[in-house]
Amino acid sequence: MKSPLLSLPGAVPAEGVDEAVAAHYGDLFREQRALADGTGFVDLSHRGVVTVTGDDRLSWLHLLLTQHVTDLPVGRATEALILSAHGHIEHALYLVDDGTTVWMHTEPGTQDALIAYLESMKFFYRVEVADRTGDFAVVHLPAGSIAEVPEGAVVRETPYGRDLFLPRAGLEAYAEKAGPAAGLLAYEALRVEHHRPRLGFETDHRTIPHELGWIGTAVHLQKGCYRGQETVARVQNLGKPPRRLVFLHLDGSEVHLPPHGTELRLADEGPDGRKIGFITTSVRHHELGPIALALVKRNVPLDAPLMADSTAAAQEVVVEP
Repeated sequence: MKSPLLSLPGAVPAEGVDEAVAAHYGDLFREQRALADGTGFVDLSHRGVVTVTGDDRLSWLHLLLTQHVTDLPVGRATEALILSAHGHIEHALYLVDDGTTVWMHTEPGTQDALIAYLESMKFFYRVEVADRTGDFAVVHLPAGSIAEVPEGAVVRETPYGRDLFLPRAGLEAYAEKAGPAAGLLAYEALRVEHHRPRLGFETDHRTIPHELGWIGTAVHLQKGCYRGQETVARVQNLGKPPRRLVFLHLDGSEVHLPPHGTELRLADEGPDGRKIGFITTSVRHHELGPIALALVKRNVPLDAPLMADSTAAAQEVVVEP
């Protein structure tokens, strides 16, 4: 579902799963600085929007999610995961309850699989699951923004800003008031700066929550059983995850950023050395220069210089080994 805001002056479509919204509107660093200063907005209208209504919505979701949501206060934002039976991450959900409905947004194109799973688990619970992607669009206001929030809009308030669920039909009218628009590349640069993982970028088919630092923010360790909980408990109590998320400062003399999936090697082993990880997201930051997130093997020395193909990389710890 292409965003109507791609018609704004200077809009350049993003790529891959984000192609339905703008990567930028002509000035990447200006857009980043605006977001960092608490001005502007980001069009996230390509993300899936799913709602759950009914008297049992919170107690039912509590049984399925990694997060403790039974007593989730009205208006409080939270994050949660859905895991496979083996503890691998399948869905990442960004939720808020407005008193009658749980609203969540998900990665673009994942809402159908999410709804199919939720529908299969309804049993006798008094809940209704709905795909609202066609009716509602997600818009992000950065932390510190004083932009007006339309009356009646559902809001997720987080340390990084506010996610608004707006009627899709009113997206263009809101953009006229809330500008200037910032593209997804600006949003992603700040996400990488804050070490925030994203499903499908920092995850693959075998990622477990511990590897990305999602314990605590999206996984509650003192709640009851859910699918994949045994793996979470076993790693937490008895072991260590096989990989860990790191933050990388990339060599700024390189023209091109290493794309997602670029293999990482120890610099002192040269280009034929063993693979020790891979780039998950790389971006150009308005202050930090080229930076990235990556997954590396847990036992990679914390101070070891790395190479992403021909690009030198220095690591900072995100997840402790």
